Amino acid sequence: MATVAGVQGLVIYALSCGIPMLVFAYFGSIIRKQCPDGFVLTEWTRQRYGVIASLYLSFMTLFTLFLYMVSELSAIGQVINTLTGLKGISAVIVECVVTTIYTSLGGFRISFFTDTIQGVMILCLVLMATIAIGTTADIDRSLIDSSGLLDASLLGWQLLYILPMCVITNNFFLSSYWLRTFASKSDKDLWLGAGIASVVVTCVLVLVGMTGIIAVWAGLYADDDAVPSAAFFLLLEQLPTWVIGVVLVLSVAMSTAALDSLQSAMVSSASNDFFRNKLNIWYIRAMVVLVMIPIVVVALKTPSVLQIYLISDLLSSAVVPILVLGLFHRFFFLRGFDIVVGGLGGILTVFIFGCIYYGNAQQGADLLLIEQGLTSGDWGVFGAFVAAPFGGIAWGFMAAGLRMGINYMLAKRNGTRFTDLDRPVSKALAVVGEPLSSSNSPNIAKDTGLTKNVGEIDEHSVAPVNTPAGKFF
Repeated sequence: MATVAGVQGLVIYALSCGIPMLVFAYFGSIIRKQCPDGFVLTEWTRQRYGVIASLYLSFMTLFTLFLYMVSELSAIGQVINTLTGLKGISAVIVECVVTTIYTSLGGFRISFFTDTIQGVMILCLVLMATIAIGTTADIDRSLIDSSGLLDASLLGWQLLYILPMCVITNNFFLSSYWLRTFASKSDKDLWLGAGIASVVVTCVLVLVGMTGIIAVWAGLYADDDAVPSAAFFLLLEQLPTWVIGVVLVLSVAMSTAALDSLQSAMVSSASNDFFRNKLNIWYIRAMVVLVMIPIVVVALKTPSVLQIYLISDLLSSAVVPILVLGLFHRFFFLRGFDIVVGGLGGILTVFIFGCIYYGNAQQGADLLLIEQGLTSGDWGVFGAFVAAPFGGIAWGFMAAGLRMGINYMLAKRNGTRFTDLDRPVSKALAVVGEPLSSSNSPNIAKDTGLTKNVGEIDEHSVAPVNTPAGKFF
């Protein structure tokens, strides 16, 4: 990102990756309360919006994990090519085989262990990068001004909106985040962990990102023949051969640690969401092995890691905003149908925007795949990330209006009660013998009018509520 948008883009990127950790902790604490027995986002979705909406979100999650694995393997292939000049296909295949074997045997426990090792290795790489810069990088001062990396740019200002939207929404698709969220002993621990992660991520990204800028100033990076994501390793390439070997081993090990988390997340998501943990786990793992084949093929043909991430981000930007509105009591009327239509409508809105902005359907379709890239110099990508969330919300509310209209006519025709605007009461929030007053349960008291003990509630205490949580239509 730094080689594309300079210091401005680097700072925005680092903050956009760090601060969303705190945003995730905020939403995570709410979901923990609403779905105390859950462990991934799809469990809350099933409880709030129903089975169909949960399966829809599961599919989107698995597709996101697919893209993440593609980008991970593509990145390590590019690193190997940069440091050795060799094609990375052999290393990629070996990494997939090794990761699949030990992940199948150890599950998420081994994934958590490798994540810890990954953190240590990142610190080692940062240390090596510091040594490389201090001992071998010869900055050409004439390139500092001519590079334009110190200047503000249109892309830099666009990233001020694009990156926070990307990171905040895409975090919701990461099962590993949710596992840690639900595993936290308390909200205090969750906020503490998120706070530490926010600071560490921001600092590391600033340090690593600066290597791209220094690579440009040292004349090691050229726009016409270098991959932006490999700028960090162009600096490390200046170190002695034995150090490059160590860097290569660390890079592959880190990639393996990231890949095993994604594989474990895919296994757990598929097993829980689609088969409710009733299918033998080895069948699920066999399916993941089969999925790895197209992942490797696509990864080896993918020229841009950034493009893969942006496709995933655009998808989450359309799906997540309308989904999380259901966390708030004022949007109690939203149901699964609205969420599905909203998410798909957000994607359609991007296509419509692209057709209007570029004047033809082909470029509108290309915008869905971010074919133009971030450096096109226009407002296409920015507009896509505006159209996706706001279009998704608009489609969701239109779907809600359509659904309520249909249900109202059906209720009137059948002589039954119209229940679409009844507030659902979550059983998880009602504890027998505990007064539901405004002092200890303000949301329940405010939204349902319950001010008595559960055992004292009768048909005159509160308006009848017939809409259970988790209704699709």
